[in-house]
Amino acid sequence: SAVGLGSWCFHMTLKYEMQLLDELPMIYSCCVFVYCLYECFKYKNTVNYPLLLLLITYSFVVSIVYLNLKEPVFHQIMYGTLVSIIVLRSVYIVLWVYPWLRGLGYTSLTVFLMGFFLWNVDNIFCDKLRALREKMPPVVGAVTQFHAWWHILTGLGSYLHILLSLYTRTLFLKHRPKVKFVFGIWPVLLVESPKKL
Repeated sequence: SAVGLGSWCFHMTLKYEMQLLDELPMIYSCCVFVYCLYECFKYKNTVNYPLLLLLITYSFVVSIVYLNLKEPVFHQIMYGTLVSIIVLRSVYIVLWVYPWLRGLGYTSLTVFLMGFFLWNVDNIFCDKLRALREKMPPVVGAVTQFHAWWHILTGLGSYLHILLSLYTRTLFLKHRPKVKFVFGIWPVLLVESPKKL
């Protein structure tokens, strides 16, 4: 929700300070994803302090450098690094630990990476795309707003990845998770308690 609020503030004002509220929470939320994915296979409710310290340090260093450097490419590289770690860990989980989760895992990653790809296309070719849209009919121009698709696709991909993370954790704890579809469209996770012997 912090990313959504920051994004809303930035797109309403287009001010640099609000842009930071949009972009820095992207780093922080990805760090939370990384922590959850690397801590999902344990029984005890303990804290992995070395990993926690590493991710907090990463977030802090990226924030300080980005505040001083003010270079969007730096943010994109740091964000892309975290996304790569999440992708690699997720692929490991769905290939070797819970292969029956490949559908959910690959769908979440594909949707997210499509958004990430379109975001970068929009960043790199913004001026050319804007000039091209001026020559297109309004409806066609509207659906080629790749930055808007970035928000939609990464939001959906993140949601599906949260489902994957919750499914993985509850399955490891011997609960009985199931993905159900509300109105046959929207996936939600239902978790039943473990069977008592």
